[in-house]
Amino acid sequence: MKPAAFVRHVPKTLDEALKILARVAPQDGRVLAGGQSLVPIMAFRLAKPAHLVDINEVEGLDKIAHDGKTLDIGARVRHAAFHKSVVDNPLGALLSEVARHVAHYPIRMRGTFCGSLAHADPASEWCLVAATLDATMVAKSMRGARAIAAKDFFAGIMATTLAEDELLAEVRLPLLARDARFGFNEFNRRAGDFAMSAALVTYTLQDGKIGGARVGVGGAEPCPRRIAEAEAALNGKAPSDAAFRAAAEAAAHAVEPLEDHQTTGEYRRDLVRAVVRRALEQSTQ
Repeated sequence: MKPAAFVRHVPKTLDEALKILARVAPQDGRVLAGGQSLVPIMAFRLAKPAHLVDINEVEGLDKIAHDGKTLDIGARVRHAAFHKSVVDNPLGALLSEVARHVAHYPIRMRGTFCGSLAHADPASEWCLVAATLDATMVAKSMRGARAIAAKDFFAGIMATTLAEDELLAEVRLPLLARDARFGFNEFNRRAGDFAMSAALVTYTLQDGKIGGARVGVGGAEPCPRRIAEAEAALNGKAPSDAAFRAAAEAAAHAVEPLEDHQTTGEYRRDLVRAVVRRALEQSTQ
């Protein structure tokens, strides 16, 4: 199929983009960056935006910068930017590890980090990263800018708290401690498919004991989120098979899993149990 008719706007500056978006948003105007999520659903006519605000020529939105505390990722930064470490910090290695799991290589060359978050697919690896690391989303409109915490950003399956006239201009990820450890694991039926469940973990060791544990799960529920019960099962414990299995069990019990015609809730609980344990095991390698 072909998309329904639409008008494409190509602003050169952020101010121009925001002015256009303010005008066309009431007509289901959408922002176009990578288009790897939006264009396919337009082709199937599941979405029929009358206007597309193409931000690919807007200056300044392709930046990746850090100030020693956070890594700032602009709205035009492609998935492929993270194939190599973008910052001399464990966060750089974490993003590189996760990036290779995002879809397929051609999609990574075009799709964007911020676009993935704005699309808010439960299976998105970048949404899981944002939720686990407590990212801050910077939304801009003609009314000004506002910072949105990750826990307040995701509102359900493919839904966020962005207003219709807001552009997700930047995402800020906190840098990790220099001695931070991390692990990532996801399960999908074929490489490049959407993850049916995924887990990201980070922590530090203090006198041989886990501290500051973060355990995030995505793909299993409508929104990715940190699992406090799993984090509590890790903090203060030495890294071990017993501790990792206890955290995985806690995560499996804590989620309220999605179900569909192919997947039962219990099966997804089993997947959560497996991906959390595997992510923790990877963190020790």
